[in-house]
Formats: sequence, structure tokens, C-alpha cells
Amino acid sequence: MDAFELFKKLGAGAKFDFKRFGQDAVRFKVARSQGGEASLDSLSAIDYFGTGAANGAQSWTQGEDEDERGEKDEESSESGESEAGGKRKQKEQERDVRHKAKKTKSSQMEEEAGGEPLSETQRGGITWTSSVGGKIQNLPKGGKEKSSLKRLKHLHQEKVNRIRAQHRINVHGCDVPDPVCSFEELQSEYRLNQRVLQNLKDAGLNTPTPIQMQAIPLMMHGRELLACAPTGSGKTLAFSLPLLAHLQQPANLGFRVLIISPTRELASQTYRELRRLSEGIGFRVHIIDKASLAAKKYGPQSNKKYDILVTTPNRLIYLLDQDPPGINLNSVEWLVVDESDKLFEDGKTGFREQLATIFLACSNAKVRRAFFSATCTAEVEQWCRLNLDNLVSVNIGHRNAAVETVEQELLFVGTENGKLVAMRDIIKKGFLPPMLVFVQSIERARELFHELVYEGINVDVIHAERTQQQRDNVVNSFRSGKIWVLICTALLARGIDFKGVNLVLNYDFPTSAVEYIHRIGRTGRAGHKGKAITFFTENDKPLLRRYKKKLIRFQEHGGTA
Repeated sequence: MDAFELFKKLGAGAKFDFKRFGQDAVRFKVARSQGGEASLDSLSAIDYFGTGAANGAQSWTQGEDEDERGEKDEESSESGESEAGGKRKQKEQERDVRHKAKKTKSSQMEEEAGGEPLSETQRGGITWTSSVGGKIQNLPKGGKEKSSLKRLKHLHQEKVNRIRAQHRINVHGCDVPDPVCSFEELQSEYRLNQRVLQNLKDAGLNTPTPIQMQAIPLMMHGRELLACAPTGSGKTLAFSLPLLAHLQQPANLGFRVLIISPTRELASQTYRELRRLSEGIGFRVHIIDKASLAAKKYGPQSNKKYDILVTTPNRLIYLLDQDPPGINLNSVEWLVVDESDKLFEDGKTGFREQLATIFLACSNAKVRRAFFSATCTAEVEQWCRLNLDNLVSVNIGHRNAAVETVEQELLFVGTENGKLVAMRDIIKKGFLPPMLVFVQSIERARELFHELVYEGINVDVIHAERTQQQRDNVVNSFRSGKIWVLICTALLARGIDFKGVNLVLNYDFPTSAVEYIHRIGRTGRAGHKGKAITFFTENDKPLLRRYKKKLIRFQEHGGTA
């Protein structure tokens, strides 16, 4: 070990005391005096080897080697701890001088090159050869910003998930838009007409329901969906608002929106809701009353001054079967199927064949389809997944479950005669009208009507064999409170919104859990409380055992199932 290495080890970490040894350092030339920096700069700027700009790196390296050799010679002649510290200080200062000289050379070279920046090779700088070095060199400048943006997205998604969990919104699909928490968001984000918002406020609708929170933004984005929500949860408004926003304004292009309902009563209800929401905007909303008159009104010679059509399948099929067709659906951009599971049923009560014909008639390449119902069968869901584009499925709460605002009671009556006794007992004890009574067939409805008409209460009956005018009169009387008890078949179990129905009585046991859910869904609507009583006899016990797991929250009275 030479003397320099020894002093280097002994002086590691030592600090040079300029006050005490400053003059000695200047005398022995281990520290710069005044004007030294300028002289060093001028010396370092000299190109001793004539290499020029092309060999700048090489000249810098050779010069550094000579300086190091010179420093070793000086270090070998010096002794003492203070002298070693001064040499280290001088070495650092000379490195700074060389670095400044190098910068001066590179700037001069850039000026000669026309102001263009030089590459690392031209400057004689360090070039990365390892993959790690390359990653460091190519590190994006906005790393912190990207990480914070990712964090914000994560927090936003957590907030959306909390909202969905709070309102029991279950969504299945990709790229699902965020739910809306107020109707005002529809104007700021989706440019909903201000007049529509005013019509909502006039109707007393201030806050969207869970199905409206998620279904509206989906349809606003043009997504096809299958929506399943409890009865009375606001499904009609959930598809009406985005339809009006999509149309924007009236246009003489024919029907651009088609809404299919299983019953005439439900179609009339949807028609009234659309008229109320679009008041003051000018949309032409139509409903098919008589198919024979509709053929002249909507035929090939029509002026196409209409926008929205609400109808039942049979009336529409009658017009499509005309030669030439009595209606043109080529301009339909949105097809909405309300109570979709009922329309997909086979047999006399279903409309599957009619729906297939209607789908083919809507030949617009831009047509979008939406399916809404309180219950959803596996068959409907499978069809939607096979035939709809990028489907999104929305469920509120448990699928095919009874609405939670309805108090359910199961009452054992023994035999068929026991049903009439229990019915009279309910009337005798007193009840809060209006009340809906569901029976299994038209004949049963007539028989019960004749039994109750002499009980001194306002009672009427509605079924498919009554004329359309009679049915409309009965529904209007029930809505106005003139009728206290309305006896009906499954006709009214689908979608009809009677305000303030306090009691639903299942006089005949429903044949399926889906039918039961739709029956009791006529009460407890829009957050109001309601009650449902279901009679069952000894003959109904097999059905009760089959569906009891699905008919939730039963309160059994008067016997066991």
C-alpha cells in the first residue's frame, strides 16, 4: 500500500478546515486562488490532441488520464492529513471545471450543426445498454399524474359499487355506464329536454327508482338490455325517458319507437304516461284502437307525421298482414317489449309467433331492443343473449321475488265453499277499499260476481269477453273510486298501475310463482304499503308445496300447508 492509499483511508470522511489551513493549501497549490477558475477553464478548453468535435469523448478521457497521473505525482510528494484533504478538494474542483468545459464544447458543436440537439454518441455521453437502463431512460414524465388518475378511477368505481349495493342493483355486462342519482343529471350529461324535467316535477317525480337509475343511462348510450324489477318500481318511466331523449324532436319519418304490451289496458297506461311526459314538446304518440281504421291512418299513403306507437301484438300483426301492409316499421329505431316473459309464452296466452313477425318487420339496421318485466324466465334470458347485441342484464333485488312492501298472508279455507265464507267474513269485518280479487277463469269471475253483488258493496267484474268499451268503463270507475271491489282474471295481473290498491285477494290459488308475483304486485306500488291474502284448500296443497320456496315471506294463518 503506497502513501496515497494510506492517506486516502485515514482521511476518509474528514473535512478540510479552510480557516486554519487555507493559506497552506494555496502555497502548496492544492486549492484555487482568485482567478484560478478562469485559468483552468481556458486550459481545459484547449484541444491538445486535435481530435475536434468528432472525438470529444476520447479527448476528454485522455485528458482525464493525464490529470490523474499528474495528481498521483503530486500526491506522492505531499504528506500529512491536511495535504491529502486539500488534494481531494482540488480534484473535485478540477472535475467541475472539466465538466463545464465539456458543456461549452457540446454547445459549440450544436451551433455548428445548425441548432439541432446532438445525440449521445456525438456528445460522448453515456448510452444505456441494459434493459433496466432503457426503462429508466424511457420512464414517462407524468408517472405521478397517471398513478393519481388510476387512484381516482378506483375510488370512483368503489363509489358506484356502493350505490348499486345500496339500491340492490345487479348488473351483468361490459362497459356499463354509471347509475344516475337524480333526474337533473340527465340534462347535464345526456341533454334531456328541460320541458321533460319540468313535466316530471309537475307529476311529483323527484328521485329516480333503482331500475330507473341504471336502465336510463344504459338506453341513453344505445345499449340493448333485459331489465327485471319488482312490480310498481317504475319500469314504464325507465324506458320512456331515454326514448324521448333519443328522439329529441318530432320528425315526419314514420314511427321511430315501437312499444309492445301484452294487454290493451297496459298499452293505454303506457300511452298516457308518454303523453304526460312529452307534453309541450310536440311528439306524436299513437295507440291502435281499431285495426281497421289504423290501416288507413298508417298505410302507404299516410304522411308519416307520427313518432311513437304503443300497441298490443295482435292489432299490429293484423296491420302487417294486409296487402300492402297497413303499417311500415322500417324507421323503428327502438323496440321496447313490456312484460316480456308474458309475450314469450307459448300457446293461446302467449305471443311468441307474433313477436317473431314484429321483429322481422323492424328492418332498420340501427334498431335497438329493450325488454322489461317484473319476472324473467330462463327462456327469455337465453333468447336475449343469443339475439341481442352486447346485452346488459339489470336485476333489482332478487330475481322473480315478490315486492317487499306487500304484507303476505296465506289462509287455509278447507274447501271451495270455505272460500266464499272467508270472503264474506273479510267484508263483514271491514276492509279498506279498493280491493282486487283474482280468480282463475271467466266462469269463476261471473259466479263470484253474482254472489257478491247482493252483499251491499260496489263490485264489478272485468275479463276478456267483455267489450273494450265495457272494460274501459270498469277501469275508469275503479280508478275514480266508484267501484270498491273488482273481480278479474289474469288479464289485469300484468303491469296495470292502480293507484292506492290496499288489498289483493287471491280467491283461486295461482298456478305458478310468476303469476303470484304479478298478482300481488297490483298493491304496494311506488313504495306504498299493501296487503295480499291467498286462499288455499286441500286440493291446492300440491301447488303450495311446489312454489312455497319461491313465494317468500308467507305468514301462515288458519292451518298448515
